[in-house]
Amino acid sequence: MPIMASTLYRDMLNFFRNQFASIVLLALLTALISVVLGHALSPGSEQLMTLSDGTHMGDTAGMSLQQLVQQMSVDQQRVLLKASAAGTLAGLVGNVLLAGGLLTMIRLVSNHQPVSVLRAIGLSAPLLPRLLLLIFLTTLLVQLGLLLIIVPGILLAIAFSLAPVIATSDNLGAIKSMRLSARLAFANLRLLAPAVLFWLLAKAAVLLLATQFTLVSSLVAAILLNGLSNLISALLLIYLYRLYMLLRQA
Repeated sequence: MPIMASTLYRDMLNFFRNQFASIVLLALLTALISVVLGHALSPGSEQLMTLSDGTHMGDTAGMSLQQLVQQMSVDQQRVLLKASAAGTLAGLVGNVLLAGGLLTMIRLVSNHQPVSVLRAIGLSAPLLPRLLLLIFLTTLLVQLGLLLIIVPGILLAIAFSLAPVIATSDNLGAIKSMRLSARLAFANLRLLAPAVLFWLLAKAAVLLLATQFTLVSSLVAAILLNGLSNLISALLLIYLYRLYMLLRQA
């Protein structure tokens, strides 16, 4: 019997509703870790102020990012690089903890075992190094694809979407998981493409929503926005896990 998208969406929403409190707690906890780590690793306020030294909005209005960076001093470029690296690393760690904890939670719940957020994260510890490499590679490739031409980035996001589930379920390495994910993804494009496209659009909407958090402290806003982004990713991971389990049975 063919796998129906409506069945997958219904299963995803049922799991999300039944484990709502645990999933929200996991999303907020990983968001908090990501924000705190980014804050700890990023340059101080005094260093960040140097980025605006000697520049004016009128001077930079028509410049590309590359031209703007070229006009910076060496110290300014170093601060910008450190801030960018801190944000990237913090986001990567948060995504790895979310994926590892949630996929472990789904497996435990599916086996009718008691589960808590901290237990799920603890049990996922052996998977985290593999997930770290996997999510780093897939994120890098997708971001490069989106920067160069948008369509290849979207195709890569669809191709590698099943890789975290495969790596944790079948105990495979990053490269093997990515290859198997690409093969399964393009064979089941009608089931994967709408879900991944919705995830990308929802992530973009969260970024636009960030401009509305002007009355909330930056730390609280960052945690809430990261938590909302994590909830969107959690829904996709639940959908992908259920789909992969059905593909294994087929």
